[in-house]
Amino acid sequence: MKKLFAIAMLISGTLMMVSCGDDDGPTLSDKELQDAAIKAVADAVGEKVSTDATASGIAADNPNFDWTLTNNAARVDAVSDTMKYTANISQDVTWSADVVHQLDGRITVLDGATLTIEAGTVVVGNENLQGVNAAVLMIARGGKLMAMGTAANPIIMTSTADNGELTAANKGLWGGLVVLGNAPISEETVPAQIEGVPANDTNGLYGGSDAADNSGTIQYVSIRHGGAVIDAAAGDEINGFTLGGVGSGTTIHHIEVYANSDDGVEFFGGNVDMDYVVVTQVGDDAIDIDQSYSGKVSNFLVTVDNDSDEGLEIDGREGDLLGGTDDNFTLTNGTIQASGDANITCDFKSKARGTVSNLNANGGLIKLSASFDTETLESKEDAAQNVIDGNLVFTSVNATFSIYTDDFDQ
Repeated sequence: MKKLFAIAMLISGTLMMVSCGDDDGPTLSDKELQDAAIKAVADAVGEKVSTDATASGIAADNPNFDWTLTNNAARVDAVSDTMKYTANISQDVTWSADVVHQLDGRITVLDGATLTIEAGTVVVGNENLQGVNAAVLMIARGGKLMAMGTAANPIIMTSTADNGELTAANKGLWGGLVVLGNAPISEETVPAQIEGVPANDTNGLYGGSDAADNSGTIQYVSIRHGGAVIDAAAGDEINGFTLGGVGSGTTIHHIEVYANSDDGVEFFGGNVDMDYVVVTQVGDDAIDIDQSYSGKVSNFLVTVDNDSDEGLEIDGREGDLLGGTDDNFTLTNGTIQASGDANITCDFKSKARGTVSNLNANGGLIKLSASFDTETLESKEDAAQNVIDGNLVFTSVNATFSIYTDDFDQ
């Protein structure tokens, strides 16, 4: 059984520790030693983090968000003609706004090709295709997406089921947007295969050594009602917006992910920056960072509901850094708010390294994973230890903090 120790940082700065367990665990003396080891880490973390109720984050009514569905704008407009796609894109092509562009399967922009999508264009995924055949727009390594939406005419990516009346409860009605690049990642093998794409599709490979890799420009794009289930038994679903090894030469700003069944935005390594991001009422984590992502996510607004998991889920490096990286992420100027009575939680774990500044989590909970040598009880590198060592820094954060570990069973 996982043993959870929650050490909550109260506004007064007082630390409290709570533990739970069964009767069949270690002896009392073992438990006391374990508790002491955890308390030592908690006390050290408490010297580094504190609640800042003045953290402003970013306002939900910021004008940069006026174009989003979250702020009741940019509904799907009726377009009479539809262009359907079943084959990958191997040469430069432009999708215009005068027709709806329907994805009948996983459509990939191949190495050397550029897909340009004009402002105001509607792209829809076929709702009748699920599992490995789900409708996805994927940009392979070496391919480019020039999605050139504007505030007045954003690009909308949604499901064929979207009649303009769907709500946040309507999730998983197509796949999502996947962009893959040649930038560094941390994984056992580089390149790696992106989640949600079958291993026999080598266009799903991502990661490399080109930190400045350019996958194009993606701006003013709203991604709605995605997250099709690829493998229900394995819990394998598609994120709204997946970025695997995307490099700093790529430009991404003004993005919305709404009502996705899996994560909203997930970074797998890479170092692309993302500015002005809205993630609303998704079924898993809103913003997920993995494999030593080292870019900056700034000016982000997250709304969680009772279907959501974490507002932020942050991991560090994976694997043995074969051709990989151990760099730090940056999260700045963000707000996490709740719909209804949903709880706000964020999970920093697995060697997370980076900086978080001006985050208004509205008093929610930030969980910090701690790891211990079960023989010596010495603290090992993990999110909590990285806070102590100055490798994970929180500045001006309106949240409470806790540490947890699954190293000790009882």
